[in-house]
Amino acid sequence: MKHQRTMTAVAAAMAGALALTGCTGQSGGGGGDTDDSTLTIWHYENDDSAMGKAWAEAIEIFEEENPDVTVDVEKQTFEQIQKNAKIVLTGNDVPDVMEFNKGNATAGQLAAQGLLTPLTDAATERGWDEKLTGSLATTATYDEQGLMGSGEWYGVPNYGEFVGVYYNKDMFAEHGLEEPTTLDEFEDVLAAFKKEGITPLAEAGAEYPLGQLWYELVLAYGDRALVDDYQLFANDVDFHNEAMTQATEKLDEWIEKGYIASDSAALTAEDMGVSFIDGTYPLMVSGSWWFGRLATEVEADWGQFNFPGNTLHTGSSGNLWVVPANADSPSLAEEFIDITLRPEVQNILAVEGGLPVAGDASVIEDERTRELTENFQAILDEDGLAYYPDWPVAGYYDVIVSELQSLVNRSKTPDEVLDGLQSSYDEGKADLLDG
Repeated sequence: MKHQRTMTAVAAAMAGALALTGCTGQSGGGGGDTDDSTLTIWHYENDDSAMGKAWAEAIEIFEEENPDVTVDVEKQTFEQIQKNAKIVLTGNDVPDVMEFNKGNATAGQLAAQGLLTPLTDAATERGWDEKLTGSLATTATYDEQGLMGSGEWYGVPNYGEFVGVYYNKDMFAEHGLEEPTTLDEFEDVLAAFKKEGITPLAEAGAEYPLGQLWYELVLAYGDRALVDDYQLFANDVDFHNEAMTQATEKLDEWIEKGYIASDSAALTAEDMGVSFIDGTYPLMVSGSWWFGRLATEVEADWGQFNFPGNTLHTGSSGNLWVVPANADSPSLAEEFIDITLRPEVQNILAVEGGLPVAGDASVIEDERTRELTENFQAILDEDGLAYYPDWPVAGYYDVIVSELQSLVNRSKTPDEVLDGLQSSYDEGKADLLDG
């Protein structure tokens, strides 16, 4: 059994990086293996999570196939890596492969600064570009400015996440309601609950949930071209276009009709989740990351379905495996990444509710976990991942939260909300492209 250690190494690596002078991030490994005896892995998943269990299996397989290689697993926290990645990766004491967040402001920034190894050749040779295609692969590629969706491969995802609808089956049955399959049917369900004096939607305006509901409505009226314009800057976006106008007016209508509680502007995602768990609300539009907690805490019968009628959905790949430019063992890193895409590892993700990108839902015995995985697979089959509404520009998360709180508080009209979203988006886009 190979030596495997768990520790926090960011502080030590930072000290080493700060001690260097004239370091550009291009020295060290980068061009090939300078150490074929050790593979150092950094990730921030808990051992009992779906990802943690899958990575442990991948490490075991790697060790069996590489008996002369020592695997060092160094646990970090998300905050440590997010905050310190740039300074750490500038030095030579870096991991060979690490988990890192996807997107323009994270992996894209490191790629643009020359701190990550391009993986395009490996993606072609190992078939990653065939397993990961379309919207699933968008977060893996970045151009010279660090914008996702084109250019070189700099990361490889092997699980996913998405936003759908959780519902209380007991409350549906009590009121004679069935799972909706279209937006019109969904609205009929909302109206039926409201008629019975029940506010139907658990929501949170102080954090991400309300913005994701708004974006699901944008996707209900929009198409892939709008997603490419909004997220990837393919063309300029007029926020008063038909889809965004209809979506914002529809959300305003739902607020007016009382489908969303009037105090939800001040509620957090935790407030939302707890209120769904305790049966206060029959419906919650939110992410797959809630699944494990609901499975543990909800006492009522419950289920999950994709946002009715949508072919595009809020969501993306999960975090990426990236290879630092100064890694000592890049070829070993590529081998490890490849193992994480094998069926035996992907199926652990499937069984544990981790939404594999290349798994087999038929191996899942738990009905709810299989349903969640099949729903995600249905989105992938339609190339339906449309990312997150706050992704395009820096600081946009706070803008979306603020503008939609104004809608709930009735202090802004839909047109005024769209004006606010437009101006901040345009400013952020200009800063990003000029920078």
